[in-house]
Amino acid sequence: MSEARERLLETATRLFYAEGIHTVGIDRIIAEAGIAKATFYRHFKTKEDLVVAYLEREYDRQRGVLESVPEPGADGIVTIFEKLGELSRGPGFRGCPFINAAVEFPNPEHAVRAVVRDYRDWFRELMAERLRAAGHENPDQAARALLLTRDGVTVSGGIGDAETVRAGIRTALAQFDIRR
Repeated sequence: MSEARERLLETATRLFYAEGIHTVGIDRIIAEAGIAKATFYRHFKTKEDLVVAYLEREYDRQRGVLESVPEPGADGIVTIFEKLGELSRGPGFRGCPFINAAVEFPNPEHAVRAVVRDYRDWFRELMAERLRAAGHENPDQAARALLLTRDGVTVSGGIGDAETVRAGIRTALAQFDIRR
């Protein structure tokens, strides 16, 4: 990846996550990345292309972190939710970048929503795989509930409700007999 593209993505990631996608203009990203407008358009045809690249990068980052959780089965699920809970209570947390983007791009056919769908499908399948490894009787249904729990963790964490995050994780995991 070129240095200019990397700076554009780093700048866009910081600004989109902190302030929202639609509130941040291309000119500001270009200025803060310290590149020329022509350089931006060499790497991205449109702002939406940059948004998709930002979300794909975040998807790759999260996939790398969560798939690297070494514990198999239920223990791995607990570790994943502990990580999500800690992150959601940390400084600067503004919720899930995928949910935030989906809110800003309501058209389900938009390329941004396709990345959001892919991420959510991946997370749900990651949970189902770990539930299968734990011998869960209905891993697909439980995985959907864990996806919903993940969404709740990111929303509650994003509004600063740390106690709901902790209680929600404990309750959800206990429902599926997943606990340490």
